[in-house]
Amino acid sequence: MARAIWSGTLTFGLVTIPVKLYPAVQRKAVRFNQLDGEDNSRIQQRRVNSSTGEEVPYDRLVKGYEISPDRYVVITQEELDSLDPVRARTIEIEDFVDGGEIDPILYDTTYYLAPGAGGAKPYRLLLDAMRESGRVGIARVVLRTKEYLVALRPTGGALQLTTLLFADEVVDPAGVEELEAVGEAETNARELGIAEQLIGSLAGPFEPGRYTDEYRARVLDLIERKAQGEQIEVVTAPQEAASPVPDLMSAPHLPAPWEAPHNTRASGSQRSSFTVRLLAAISAWLARF
Repeated sequence: MARAIWSGTLTFGLVTIPVKLYPAVQRKAVRFNQLDGEDNSRIQQRRVNSSTGEEVPYDRLVKGYEISPDRYVVITQEELDSLDPVRARTIEIEDFVDGGEIDPILYDTTYYLAPGAGGAKPYRLLLDAMRESGRVGIARVVLRTKEYLVALRPTGGALQLTTLLFADEVVDPAGVEELEAVGEAETNARELGIAEQLIGSLAGPFEPGRYTDEYRARVLDLIERKAQGEQIEVVTAPQEAASPVPDLMSAPHLPAPWEAPHNTRASGSQRSSFTVRLLAAISAWLARF
């Protein structure tokens, strides 16, 4: 049975839903052990102090950021957590966007988001509303020691949470030498018209540059301040009293599933059919070469 790797709350506006995060992907890669070629005995990796040669027990390990050769700033887990104690247990939706606006290069790792205790009904209402609207939620969450930008997508009977790359983590294609030859390629007006129609059917105002890794900035700021000798005061999250799960039907910004206009679904279907036909035409054209 699957085990949750994270639990917390999903929030947008004044709405809060208890949720749990489960892996959606199981890697099938072949894994090898390192062996001694003399007798095939398994190699043991040990944590050894580079100065004394002494093996270091796990409970003595700390995180250190190298700011110059052999000079480190030691950061505790409590200090990292205190940078944003609320977001470490909260998935905060900031925007609802058209899923077609998200460049696939930004998608990273996908998880299943399941409701926690008492959250099944509001979770189902949000799932249905997002499916009917065709919208994808853009949110932030801190997992372990990194802040992630994530996309929440309705699929089947569950919400999928996919981590996204921040805009400054994508490599500029200008650095790919082979792409320079693209400027020498030629197309005719008919081929260009088909391609432009396809692009037009998928175009939208999604702006990934608006999202920055604020958590990383706070970590680097913490390192810098500690490097200067500043004493860091650890801020812990306040203990919040349990509150009843709200009814999403009362949220004014969430339309009920039956309120979605029929022409929205129809136009979406027409756009999808049109895109398929365009792709088929382009594929037929490419097959000639």
